[in-house]
This record gives sequence, C-alpha cells and structure tokens, in this order.
Amino acid sequence: MTYQDFVLAGANLSDADKSKLKALNQEAATLSTQFTNKLLAASKNGALAVSDNSKLDGLSDGKSPPQRRQPVNASWTSTWSAVLQNTTQQPSLQSLKDRETRQALFDAPGPVPKRATPTTPRQTIARLRKSVPNSQAARLPDYASWKLQNQMAKTPKAALSFMRDIVPAATARAQREAKDIQAVIDSQKGDFKLAAWDWQFYAEQVRKAKYDLDESQIKPYFELNNVLNNGVFYAANLLYGISFKQRKDIPVYQPDVRVYEVFDKDGKSLALFYTDFFKRDNKGGGAWMSNFVEQSKLNGTKPVIYNVANFSKPTPGQPALLSYDDVITMFHEFGHALHGMFADQQYASLSGTNTARDFVEFPSQFNEHWARDPKVFAHFAKHYQTGEAMPQALVNKINKADKFNKGYDMTELLAAALLDMHWHMLTADQPQQDVDKFEAQSLQKDHIDLGYVPPRYRSSYFQHIWGNGYAAGYLRLSVDRNAGGRCVPVV
Repeated sequence: MTYQDFVLAGANLSDADKSKLKALNQEAATLSTQFTNKLLAASKNGALAVSDNSKLDGLSDGKSPPQRRQPVNASWTSTWSAVLQNTTQQPSLQSLKDRETRQALFDAPGPVPKRATPTTPRQTIARLRKSVPNSQAARLPDYASWKLQNQMAKTPKAALSFMRDIVPAATARAQREAKDIQAVIDSQKGDFKLAAWDWQFYAEQVRKAKYDLDESQIKPYFELNNVLNNGVFYAANLLYGISFKQRKDIPVYQPDVRVYEVFDKDGKSLALFYTDFFKRDNKGGGAWMSNFVEQSKLNGTKPVIYNVANFSKPTPGQPALLSYDDVITMFHEFGHALHGMFADQQYASLSGTNTARDFVEFPSQFNEHWARDPKVFAHFAKHYQTGEAMPQALVNKINKADKFNKGYDMTELLAAALLDMHWHMLTADQPQQDVDKFEAQSLQKDHIDLGYVPPRYRSSYFQHIWGNGYAAGYLRLSVDRNAGGRCVPVV
C-alpha cells in the first residue's frame, strides 16, 4: 500500500515530469484552499434576513434554533436570520409555511450561492479543474482515471455504469413520492406545482399522514448527552468492553468541546476522544471524524481522535434534543472513531482509517445498526424530563417511517455523485467550463435532472470534492444512509 501510494504520487516519473507535477499540485492546493476559504466566508456572512413575522409562520421559538432569531450582521434589524448550512436543502424549509419565504431561503446567498458573484467559488472551481495534477503528469486521460486505480471501481467508466444503473429506480421512486406530495398541495388548494423549496415542507405532512409521526414527538427522547453516554458509549462497551471517562483537565479549542479517555477491556488507556457537536458560524458543514494524533508503535503514540457534527446548539439551560437522523449520525461517526481507537499498527501511515477508501466507510455503517438494536435503543431512548422509555407504538412508527422519502434521498445523492465524476473526467486540454451550464448538462446527460430533487451539493458548495479529498470519490459516500456530510478525513 505504501509503495502504491508513492507510485500514485509520481515517484516513478521522470525528473521533468516530477517538476511539472509539483507545480500542478501546488496550484491545485492553492485553489482548494481558496475555495474552502470562500465557502467559509460565505457561510459566515451570508444568510436570509426576514423582518415580517407573518412570513415566519411555522417557526415557533420552541422549535427554531436560537441563532435563527438573531441577526448575523450588526447592521441588520431583522427579527429572524437564517444561518444557512452547506447543503442544497435547509432545515427550516421543513417548517416554514409561507411559500415565498421558503423560496427566498432556498435561493439565498451564503454557503449555497445560486448566483455567480465575485465572492462565490465558481471561478475557483473552473480553474481548479484545469489543474489536473497527477493524471496529467502520469499521462492518464483525466483525474478520475488516476484516482480510481486503487479503488474497487478501477475506472470512471465502471463507476458511471454503477451509478447510472441505479438512476431509473431512484428517480422513479422520487417521482412517486412527488405525486403524493402534489396530491397534498392540490388538496390544500395550492395553485402551484411542486418545486424544490416545497419538498421538505410537504413531505413532512405526507410522512405524518402515512405514519402518524411527528419529529417533535421523537426529539424529547433523544437528548444528546444521554444518546452519547447511554447509547453510543453503552453499545461500544457491550460490543468491545471499552469504557469512557470524561477528562476536564485537558485543554480544548472551544468551550463546547468535550474530552474522554478511552479504556480497553483490560483497563489500559487506549485513546483520547474529543467531541465537537454544535454548529458554529466558522465551522464547516456536515459531520466527520479525524485524528489529532495517529496511533503508531514506531512513534509510541496512542490515537487522539475527534468527532465533529453540526447539531443545533440549545439556548442556555435547555437540553440539546436530536432528530432520529442526528442519532444515526452520532453512531455513524463513532464507527469511524472506533476504527481509529482500535488501530494497532507499526506505522502511522497505515494506522486506523488509513485504509483503502472503499473500506473506510464499513466500520461506520456497521456501527449505525447498533442505534436500532432493541437493547441499545431502549437504553438511550428515554424522555429527558421523565426518564420514561419511548413508547413501543412510537418506536414502531420510527421503524415504519425509516424508509420514507428514500427516492428523494437516493436521487439527490446520485445527482451529486454523478456531478462529481463528470467534473473529474474533464481533461486538461478541455476549455474552462461555465460552472452552471456544465452542471445542468451533466444532470441532463444522466437523466437525473428532476427540478424538485436538486443535487445534495451543487458545484459551487461541493466541499467534499473541492476541499475534503473526495474528488472522484463521492460515489463511495453515496451508498451511505444519508451521505450529506458524513465523512472521514483525507488520508
């Protein structure tokens, strides 16, 4: 594996090609940093400001995260400022009753810029894909051909074929789901056709009607600390015998961060584990795992690992209540953490999650399943006020509703994954692309251009493939339960 990494990095190239590759790598690294910085700046400074309370029907103080009632810019006087997350759909779209406000939120500038301006990353993307570092120096046709050599797909053609074979079934199911939603719109005398900014709002109504399941019924049973200690940690103890002790004597980089020492079943110290769960203005979107310190017998180091998420931070004195999907995210990312904790290698370069990219999601997806295990679920799904277990009737509803909206979920993920492949199959001699036109043509080519199901990430904020090392590799994430941001670091 180490030898292969050296070869893929250009070790067998001529001196002239090595120099060329070095320059291309430097350019690509600079552009990737520029993209990430622009995206963070847009995320911090961009938002939707609303001053008319009548436009906010559906967002009660009890359900709306606190930052959405505060201006993100000191010069604003709005009563509500929607801080946008780095995905196409926004959480508040599920609750907002006013259609104009939903559309405005969907189209708002910020981390999801729909319009090309000097502050958006579009031009950076266009230049970035003109830098084809390894593929050009290795005389390969495109970046994807270089990247997939040591992956299961092996070639871009195989990767595209795999995804395109799924598209008809995914879009057909999404279209059936769209009909159910349109029926609700029509029954309410809504004189309009379903659009992307309507989906979450009306899909929630369909879900309630079909499964009699309300998110507000679920969240009181998923208090964050209880899920972590009596769910995530409890399952790990049952499975592997490891235990956890919070350490308050270790410095943290932000007040919300917590540190735990992890002990093996024999009582020996195994690792340190940091949690950073709450959303911040200067924080990237999604959820991920990485290492502060890699395990290595050669270096005599134990793993120091962290999990990051973007859960809504509660107001002071209030509990952090999670959605069911948030719970699955916690178990998923902790699966990556376990992969790092149990590392037992001589060399840091082979330690923990430093495996073939195809394998790296297996431990995390395996760990997700324990969230649904009856014994584990019963141990953490308890009302934060009364301590009572979640009623079985509500558990049954969750299980029945778990496959709801999967046509939408798979279609938005496939659209993003196919878009990723098309960008990275561009050759160095092709002209610089118009980002928006290229994206539209790519989606049309793969027959996945459903207007009401946009890609989970559009090109201008697709941080996974421009700044997080998943270039020509989002395909692997797309088989995850909800690949919107769950990931592990570049290795």
